[in-house]
Amino acid sequence: MTHSGHSLHALESLHRLVWTAMFSATIAVGAYLHFPIGPIPFSMQPFFVFLAGYALGPAYGALSVALYLLAGIIGLPVFAGGNAGFAYLLGPTGGYLAAFVGSAALTGMAGRRNPIPWTHAVVWGAAALVVAYGLGTWRLAAVLNISMERAAMVGIAPFILPDAVKIVAAAACARHMQRRGLLRL
Repeated sequence: MTHSGHSLHALESLHRLVWTAMFSATIAVGAYLHFPIGPIPFSMQPFFVFLAGYALGPAYGALSVALYLLAGIIGLPVFAGGNAGFAYLLGPTGGYLAAFVGSAALTGMAGRRNPIPWTHAVVWGAAALVVAYGLGTWRLAAVLNISMERAAMVGIAPFILPDAVKIVAAAACARHMQRRGLLRL
């Protein structure tokens, strides 16, 4: 590889890392955009998690969520309501937060084609929701000592339609970013 080839590769790597960090920050912003409606708040976090996956692909999408979680674990107030610390992950929302890593990886599986095909975006977005709802509901039931059915009524039912809209909106944003040449990853 020539010197210019090394420079281009280094620039592309830096570009990818900047986007990864930026998406970590947007997930934190999404946590601040929340409405408490019970033990699980309605927030914009899933939108940014899905967008990170669609935009960055499976590995870097998951990395952006992992960086967000690490920021919260070490004490930065990035979780809903300005919360922080590892103990927050042990609470009722911890399963959803942990599952976001897998959700971003799954939306990232939609593909690198420009633009991402709608069918791929919807299928992988639905898979991302299954992972988030599955782990999240399991943890919610365990923490609150309630049945899985009750946990699903509290932690899934109110969110299905808004989360479906977030999947479509995140895919539309990623497609727009691709068409505009913002994502050359």
